Amino acid sequence: MLTVGVDVAPLVLDTAGTARYVNGLLGGLGARSDVDVRPLSWGGAGRVTAAVRDVVWYPGLLPLQARRLDVLHCTTFRAPIRAHVPVVVTVHDLAVVRHPELFTAWTRGYARTLLLPVLRAADRVVAVSAFTKREVEELAGVRAERISVAANAASTDVFTPDGPAAAGEYVLAVGTLEPRKNLPRLIEATRRLGVELRVAGARGWGSVDVEAPHVRWLGRPGDAELASLLRGARCLAYPSLYEGFGIPVLEAMLCGTPVVTSEGSAMEEVAGEAAELVDPRDVDSIATGIERALGRREELRAAGLARARRFSWDATAAAVVAAYREVAR
Repeated sequence: MLTVGVDVAPLVLDTAGTARYVNGLLGGLGARSDVDVRPLSWGGAGRVTAAVRDVVWYPGLLPLQARRLDVLHCTTFRAPIRAHVPVVVTVHDLAVVRHPELFTAWTRGYARTLLLPVLRAADRVVAVSAFTKREVEELAGVRAERISVAANAASTDVFTPDGPAAAGEYVLAVGTLEPRKNLPRLIEATRRLGVELRVAGARGWGSVDVEAPHVRWLGRPGDAELASLLRGARCLAYPSLYEGFGIPVLEAMLCGTPVVTSEGSAMEEVAGEAAELVDPRDVDSIATGIERALGRREELRAAGLARARRFSWDATAAAVVAAYREVAR
């Protein structure tokens, strides 16, 4: 049995994509008998604590905590460059390298100094999609044979087609209010269509403004409320400029909700032919995609439910354990 230290620090920060990954992975690993998981974390959610965690715990204290384990798994690109045990690093996306202008000064600075060295030093990189694997190869210069793909999944206990559905005729957007979510173009597209847009997501950075007569900002709902919003929505509109996977796309499909998302992206990889694909930089394309999705509602519902069955946290855990075994001494 492998004894693996898993970085669970993202759980203290928020409940968005990375935290969903950590919780889902822990559930998948916990169902296996061949891995003994030791959760590792330090500090709380405050900004100062988070900064100390980045510059002290990850490079210095975490390797000491992990020195008697078989493998250390860092669940984001924050990881030590040197450790006494093999290090596996999960990469959710390289948006901060591809589009640094969309991020805070602290995140840009961390990425410039540590992100790429961390990936190059890791014994194994786990990418959450084939799209992200290609990004790691191109932007970090990591050889393909050192990168595994372990796709994300979503909770099939909460995100199901059966259950309460929010009332109203609306299009739903999901995600932290930050520049790459492309909300200004989506707001304009739904204004042109004359449909209500509900936005579910915590306030982030970049001064993203979601105030408009036809827009309701809901803040960050819990998972049960989010599932209800998805079931009630005419469609999920997720024209993000850049994602490494796009868990909301999968959650929507599990709820039987038609999806409109970005072509040529990781979300296209997730949705396959079960979504309307649009040019996220073209308001007309987004509006047309929403119109098409509303007209194909039942067709996309069936296709999305079938597509979503391909993803599970058990499958994610199996792929991750295979990566552990590749590097375990």
